[in-house]
Amino acid sequence: MSFDCLSIVLDLTAFHSVFRWKLNGTAITPKSVSHYSLSGGNLRISNLDKDQDAGTYQCLAFNSFGTIVSREASLTFAYMENFKTHRRSSVSVREGQGVVLLCGPPSHSGDLTFSWIFNEYPSFVKQDTRRFISQETGNLYIAKVEPSDVGNYTCVVTNTVTKTRVQGPPTPLPKIEVQFPEIVHVAKGSTVKVECFALGNPVPSINWRRMDGIPFSRKVDVRKASGVLEIPYFQQEDAGTYECVAENSRGRNTVKGKLSFYAPPHLIEKPQDVQKPIDDSLVWECKATGKPKPSYRWMKNGENLESLERIQVANGLLSISRLTLSDIGMYQCVAGNKHGEVYSNAELKVIAVAPDFSQSQLRSHTMVKEGGDVLMECRPKMSPWGGISWRKGTNNLSLSLVISISSLGSLHNIMVAFSMRFVATSFTLTVVHVCCFPEPTIITTPPSTLDVTVGESIVLPCQVTHDPSLELKFTWFFNEQLIHFGNHGGYFEKHSAGDIMIRNIQLRHAGKYTCAVQTKVDSISIAADLVVRGPPGPPTSIHVEEISDTTASLSWRPGPDNHSPVTTYTIQARTPFSLGWQAVTTVPEMVGGRRLTATVIDLSPWVEYEFRVLASNAIGTGEPSKPSKQARTKETSPKVTPANVSGGGGSRSELVITWEPVPEELQNGGGFGYVVAFRPYGATGWMQAAVPSSEASKYVFKNDSIQPFSPFQVKVGVYNNEGEGPFGPVITIYSAEEEPGRAPTRIRAKSLSASEIEVSWKALPWNTSKRRVLGYELRYWEKREKEEAASVQRTVGNQTSAIIRGVRGSNTYYVTVRAYNTAGAGLPSVTVNVTTKKPPPSQPPAKVMWNTLNSKIILNWEQVKALENESEVTGYKVLYKRNRHSRPSVMETNTTSVELSLPMDEEYFIQIKPFGEGGEGSSSRQITIPRIPGQSLVDCFLILH
Repeated sequence: MSFDCLSIVLDLTAFHSVFRWKLNGTAITPKSVSHYSLSGGNLRISNLDKDQDAGTYQCLAFNSFGTIVSREASLTFAYMENFKTHRRSSVSVREGQGVVLLCGPPSHSGDLTFSWIFNEYPSFVKQDTRRFISQETGNLYIAKVEPSDVGNYTCVVTNTVTKTRVQGPPTPLPKIEVQFPEIVHVAKGSTVKVECFALGNPVPSINWRRMDGIPFSRKVDVRKASGVLEIPYFQQEDAGTYECVAENSRGRNTVKGKLSFYAPPHLIEKPQDVQKPIDDSLVWECKATGKPKPSYRWMKNGENLESLERIQVANGLLSISRLTLSDIGMYQCVAGNKHGEVYSNAELKVIAVAPDFSQSQLRSHTMVKEGGDVLMECRPKMSPWGGISWRKGTNNLSLSLVISISSLGSLHNIMVAFSMRFVATSFTLTVVHVCCFPEPTIITTPPSTLDVTVGESIVLPCQVTHDPSLELKFTWFFNEQLIHFGNHGGYFEKHSAGDIMIRNIQLRHAGKYTCAVQTKVDSISIAADLVVRGPPGPPTSIHVEEISDTTASLSWRPGPDNHSPVTTYTIQARTPFSLGWQAVTTVPEMVGGRRLTATVIDLSPWVEYEFRVLASNAIGTGEPSKPSKQARTKETSPKVTPANVSGGGGSRSELVITWEPVPEELQNGGGFGYVVAFRPYGATGWMQAAVPSSEASKYVFKNDSIQPFSPFQVKVGVYNNEGEGPFGPVITIYSAEEEPGRAPTRIRAKSLSASEIEVSWKALPWNTSKRRVLGYELRYWEKREKEEAASVQRTVGNQTSAIIRGVRGSNTYYVTVRAYNTAGAGLPSVTVNVTTKKPPPSQPPAKVMWNTLNSKIILNWEQVKALENESEVTGYKVLYKRNRHSRPSVMETNTTSVELSLPMDEEYFIQIKPFGEGGEGSSSRQITIPRIPGQSLVDCFLILH
């Protein structure tokens, strides 16, 4: 097994990245003798060990720019233990009742599938409206029991991962109600199956509906015969309360359950790599969808970030003020809920820049009024910020009443009456006489066209210079409509001064944005065009131009490209048999953005298809087109043969052949049916019969010349209106056998207790000609009953004895034994009778007393006296255990006292039962002896009545 880390390091691989792996938080160190090895970023594990290698793995990738970590990956091992070997007792069921056979799968890891064997392999129970096998619990439900159901049932459990299979012991027949989960939590995009089955006579019908009245969508599959509701590609709209309705002519029963929707986190806004100057600030935002709502954390170089003086972490927002070189590194936003985590990576670079005037030249000529003020901006590009001085000609200017230099480098000149020239920027100041009007308001942000991608955020600037004595008012318009902040879905926010921010930009936000600035004496405005690039819009006019049995030629028209050229088209299809929309194979295999036609191949004949087209560009994949009109592929001869051909059993002189019907989507045409071919084993010619029903699953050939249990070679083929298809493989099936022709002899029956009878007999030969013996059937009834009301118990194999349990004490029972096989039970043996022993004592031990002495527990109780109709007490069983759920230890005594040598630093639970030849009697109340540490002599006394 190997884990791939290369997909998470992205651009780090170009800079000689180093990789490390952790298992359960502890670093893995591959060595030459270790079963771990690294290849690039991949971790390979050889000779997997369940105890050593199971756990949670995480990859770390780092180089000189920083460190990032991957999401966690879990490694588990599939296994399945055997069933416990103890035999399960049988329970009698009357004809017409409903029963449930419990499977009780053994301890395991990995998904399981369930099936049931009836009597012997390979006779598997087939599901229909009367019988249902739950793939959740493994239980077998029989709505109405018929005489043909009598027999032994074995649960078969298969682990889908390890492919191992185990069989359980014979299963009892308890009764159970309609089953349906109260609430099921379903992940987004997954497939959910809910099972419902009811017992009843006549066999109930099963129907499903939503409690809110919304009809099922086409994707929902309701299999009424098996009571299964299947919803593929589960979405928020599928959540709700569902009702299963079971109904027959005698009544109606319903049960409700809720399907709850959840979704793991999915990032919709990610931080991007950024380069910032020293002392600047950084704001990164991370957003994710999910249910429940995700929480966020931030990491730097693989370590969690906490809020400090300069660093603030709040939900998905990370802000760092006054950036320094120590802030350089790889940052990760981690969004998570209880269903998973997603990671997003971004690199922060902090740079230093020497002073540079190239992007902020001083104005070459400024006109001011005599005696007025002038502000000459000096804003060189430099990081970190440095010192600034001014010169006039060749003379340095010093701070005075006339000239002052601000902390930002601007020169303030009061009562200007001279000219200055600055060498560095060729700046000239000329003094002229002007009128004393206020300074005009000027927007310093130049008009521009901005280009963004859907989902990004952007700041639209509106910077101005103005007379400081006047107040400014900023107003923004979108496509000449006033922007009301707080409305518009929260997309528009005031940023700083006159700037605005648009968060999570959508295609509808493209257009003209106008900033209007107003004072008491003047107003001015500036416009910027915003271009929003996004995934393409849905294609239109989807047409099926030509269709054959396996191909369809399609054409379409392009939708809007949303300012990014279409690179590829993807075609999807759905049928009444598919789980939603599925991608299909096309010619050409890759449909380029300039193509508006393609041919879909590998379709199934005689199936109705709908097609749709999705366009993709560099930004992503857009919404799908509307579906095309339904088009059915042409018919052709069938190619698929039925699966699981088997058979056997039936009545005398019959050959029974069964199979699984071919699904409708694989029948390739109308008039579908089956051709059954068979011949005695070793014969040369084939006999054939047509079965003109696509839903048929059985054919019975009856002929008096067929010998019991004779082998036949069988194959099943298919045909439709277009011709015949192939035959499936040849298998061997045996004709019906006859019931065993002899009765067992030497029948003996004796009472073991008031509730148990042991029956023994002499076995018949295991195989007698064509009359096999698969086991024995015991029929028993009380003396006061008729034989028709007898209870039945079966054994499997060549057993010569069995114990009947659950009978009543002091009663006479009649017993007969028959051999049986798949044809039924043979001749009955002679009838024997047996009288069960008297019932055990009904009174429990009274006045139970205990005390402790030197690590011993001393117990005493009153003797139990049996009633006249009860068997005498021959002894007592003392049951003791250390906790309530453990299996008790047992000590037997024929007296009314006992000493138990047990450590006194444990708590004990004790019960006492009388017993006699009739079995065990009623138990005393449970005694709790508390833990008494550190004492060798304790005086304790307790009396229980």
